[in-house]
Amino acid sequence: MTETIATFSPLYQQIKALILESLQTGEWRPGEAIPSENDLAVRYKVSQGTVRKAIDELASEHLLVRRQGKGTFVATHHSDRVHFRFLRLVPDNGEPHYPQSKILDCKRLRAPAEIGRLLDLKTNDPVIQIERMMFFSKEATVYEEIWLPGTLFKGLTTERLVEWRGPMYALFETEFSTHMVRATERLRAVGADELSAKHLGVGINTPLLAVERVSYTYGERPVEVRKAVYLTNHHHYLNELN
Repeated sequence: MTETIATFSPLYQQIKALILESLQTGEWRPGEAIPSENDLAVRYKVSQGTVRKAIDELASEHLLVRRQGKGTFVATHHSDRVHFRFLRLVPDNGEPHYPQSKILDCKRLRAPAEIGRLLDLKTNDPVIQIERMMFFSKEATVYEEIWLPGTLFKGLTTERLVEWRGPMYALFETEFSTHMVRATERLRAVGADELSAKHLGVGINTPLLAVERVSYTYGERPVEVRKAVYLTNHHHYLNELN
C-alpha cells in the first residue's frame, strides 16, 4: 500500500492563480485597472494582506503595474516600461530608444518541424512568417524572422503590419487579444550568412549575435518564435539580473 502525500499551495498563491485566470479570460484587459485590494479580498473571502502578497508577486513578474495613488493595472505593451522589457539591444552611447522597423514580407505557410515543436503545433499546421528589419539611428541593426500560429493570427497581413505605428506586441495585444507575458532567449555568436549579410549590409562571416526567442502568453502557451541576428558595432545586449 502506498501512501499519498497531499500538497497544498500557500493561500496567496491560490489567489494569484485566480487573478491570473481573470487575466487569461480577459475579465480585465491590458491597460485597465483591476479591482482594489479590498474589493478582491471581499470577492475571494481572504485578508487584504493575502491579496496584496499575490498582487506583489504578479507585479514583480510584470503582469500587473502599480501606480501610486491610482491603483493597480494590467500591464500593456503600449507602455514603454513593457516593450523595453522585451527589447534588450541598447546603444553603446546615449539612451535606449525604440528602433524604426521595416516589414520585408508576411506570408502564410505550413509549420516546419522545428517551428511546430517550439510553438506546440503539429508539423504542417498553418503558421505566419514575418521578415523584418530594425534600424537604430538609421543603421540596419537587426534582421529577424518571426513565426506565429496561423489560427491565432488570422487576418494578419503585410499591409496591416506596415500601417501599424508602434511595437508589434502592442498590435498583437490590441487586434489579436494575445498578450506576451514572458519569453526565453538563447544567444550565440555566429558569422553572417549570405541572407543576413545582404540585409545588414556587411560581409559574409561578419560577427553577429544570433538570438532565438520563444514568447508565451498566459497559461504558458507559446505563441511566437523569433530568430534574429544583431549587428553589434554600436549596440550591445543588456540583461539586468535581479
